[in-house]
Amino acid sequence: MRNVQTQAYLEFARARTGPLYRSACLLAGGDTHLAEDLVQETLGRMYLVWGRTSKLGNPAAYAQTVLVRAFLTHRRRRSSAERPIAEPPDLASAPGGDAALRITLLEALARLAPKDRVVLVLRYWEDRSIEETAAAMDTTPGAIRTRCVRALGRLRDELGGELADLIAH
Repeated sequence: MRNVQTQAYLEFARARTGPLYRSACLLAGGDTHLAEDLVQETLGRMYLVWGRTSKLGNPAAYAQTVLVRAFLTHRRRRSSAERPIAEPPDLASAPGGDAALRITLLEALARLAPKDRVVLVLRYWEDRSIEETAAAMDTTPGAIRTRCVRALGRLRDELGGELADLIAH
């Protein structure tokens, strides 16, 4: 039975590593090294609770929640203001998008406060409901609504006229 659980976990990890990594890159503001660490931490925590996945209901959603909480914990523990310059993978070359626009949005997102970034990534990148976002961030739906409005305002301020110039092309 243990071998069956291990095989199921390995299949889950293979299937979810890509989506977790893309979300982690956005949360980490393009820091691919931190994104890799967050994904590893998330998968490690998932392995520890894998035997109880029947109680989790949706392991993929639980993994995203673990990822968000790992990121927020990392931000609280961070002792320096070091800013890595690595570019996130696959975002600029994704089909159907303008590379300059994506890079500009990613850079603006990276300049936001961590919790603002988390709420925008969960709500608009992962298309989660307010209630799901509140559960992932361990807060109330009202706080999420307020943070969404403020975070979007800050993102607009960060972008300024730059976004209009990119969209006009």
